[in-house]
Amino acid sequence: MSGFSSNVGKTTLVCELLRALPGWEAIKLTRGHYRSCGRDPAGCCVSDLIRSEPVIRSGREANYEFGKDTGRFWDAGASNVHWVIVKDDQVELGIKEALARVQTEGVVVEGNSFLDYVSADLAVMCARAEGGKVKPSARRALAKSHALYLSSLNKDGIAARRQFAEWRASLTIDLTCEDLPLLTGEDITEFVKCIAGRMIFQPSSGSTNRG
Repeated sequence: MSGFSSNVGKTTLVCELLRALPGWEAIKLTRGHYRSCGRDPAGCCVSDLIRSEPVIRSGREANYEFGKDTGRFWDAGASNVHWVIVKDDQVELGIKEALARVQTEGVVVEGNSFLDYVSADLAVMCARAEGGKVKPSARRALAKSHALYLSSLNKDGIAARRQFAEWRASLTIDLTCEDLPLLTGEDITEFVKCIAGRMIFQPSSGSTNRG
């Protein structure tokens, strides 16, 4: 599960999937920085956790905190949660070590950088219907995504797709995603059923990002 930027609905969608896929595990990827990088330690929530090797906190006792992403994964029904805390040069090793700990048939991963090193069976990019900032890591992940999920609090699927198309048309740079199926909240139930049944998902009408 990737996202254009923060606060685009990634964690919410991961939780929806975990509720509907009992027994699955979850991986949360967090990239941090040493305090020596010059950033304010108080502004880097994992700066004191960074080590010379990837840090992976697995199990409820190691990473459950109410209201935090990992806590929400547990509350949504994950059978195990692995929190990967890494520097930029540790991402590949951290991801592969976390995947080696997965013991169930499926795992939901949150983090853009995952796709830089591992080919996912199904990769979903999350964005707000109104668009917004797109991080460089999201651009890379978008090229490897199989679907684009539009989060919207107040709009139905048709309106969300229309708003996204208008935003994309206003861009001065190319955002290549016209062939990706567009999913909205209206599609999630059927989407999850297809994942559980290993079937090909057919989104509702008007689902591709064209125009």
